[in-house]
Amino acid sequence: MGGRFLNSTIGVAVAAVAVSAVIAVSVTDTSAQAPAASVKTPASAAAPKTPWGEPDLQGIWTDETNTPLQRPTQYANQEFFTAAQRADLDRQRSAQLGRDKRGARGSELDVSGAYNAEFGSVKRTGVRTSMIVDPPNGRIPPLTPEAEKIAAVDKDFRLALMQATETCKVKLAGCAGGKYDPKPTARRAERPARYNTARMNRHDSPEDGALADRCLTGGLPDFGGISFRRIVQTPGGVAIAYDVGQGQGWQRSIVMNGSPPLPANIRQWYGDSRGHWEGNSLVVDVTNFSPKTDYRGSREKLHLVERWTRTSPTTLEYSVTIEDPTVWTRPWTARQEFTKQSDQENRIYYEPRCIEGNIGFPTIMRTARLEDAAFAQGKGPDPLTHDNASGFNEGDPLQ
Repeated sequence: MGGRFLNSTIGVAVAAVAVSAVIAVSVTDTSAQAPAASVKTPASAAAPKTPWGEPDLQGIWTDETNTPLQRPTQYANQEFFTAAQRADLDRQRSAQLGRDKRGARGSELDVSGAYNAEFGSVKRTGVRTSMIVDPPNGRIPPLTPEAEKIAAVDKDFRLALMQATETCKVKLAGCAGGKYDPKPTARRAERPARYNTARMNRHDSPEDGALADRCLTGGLPDFGGISFRRIVQTPGGVAIAYDVGQGQGWQRSIVMNGSPPLPANIRQWYGDSRGHWEGNSLVVDVTNFSPKTDYRGSREKLHLVERWTRTSPTTLEYSVTIEDPTVWTRPWTARQEFTKQSDQENRIYYEPRCIEGNIGFPTIMRTARLEDAAFAQGKGPDPLTHDNASGFNEGDPLQ
């Protein structure tokens, strides 16, 4: 019962995302059919100006299609999907919706599966096979040897916590790279090698939960699947409001006065953003990240160079070059295109609140303690035989 309640609690957050996705698709169903970037506009129309003469990036912007960050290997050096490929991917992905997939009766997947695809939705497949445009193969560059070691240590620890679960027994994706062992690991009391940012198969302390479980965001770069950005400009200032995930919205202020970055000993969750204009593009240099944030293994040495460019009255291009010489063997660049949403239809906006985490997470912790107590009294199974980490998610054919 405890394991079922724990997964169901986490599932409430998934439900919120699903509802948001339905709204997003209902708005973008037609406009997402063709890329806005293909529409040619005069230079004057492509770069509207603010009353004080700066390029005008203001508005509510949303990515109306789904594009994988990395190019799936089956598309090799193919930069764009064909129309037939996009239609086929849309069919495959929509076929996963509207189903209540169950595991074998009485299995953990059957009892603890928190949420189904009955109310889910997805955006249409985008025209590009990857957001990554450099390297040309659309793939994240290889890790450095040191980063590989750090990633291997982290993965080994997380898989050890999963080894006695049914997820490993039936070889689900949540145990990829691991092996089933009916005997729970003796490593439960170990601390992770670095500050934890992802969900692990235990809840012995609040920081065992993922950042989203704790109402925190992953920070930058943010390529959000279900999200929008609201850009507001003033003379000499730019602010961006991010609405992401399940209420983990946050505000970002970009310093535009030409002052130098913060000292190296001052670290911030979203980094230190220093911007300037280059023609019609807002260029933002972001450094000074906190070691408690993590982007694919990169932490305090993460360095971003962003370019925000209005490409038409209704489109905005976001390009970001990502580098960390301690993690990747070379810098890499990703590109994303946003479509402007109606200011009138979105004139009422409620600040995002992470209610699921604020209320649900204490319940997760309480449930974990009840499971521990039941096991200690011989009234329940070892909590490490339950999968409270993977979510039993199916893979997305687009990814």
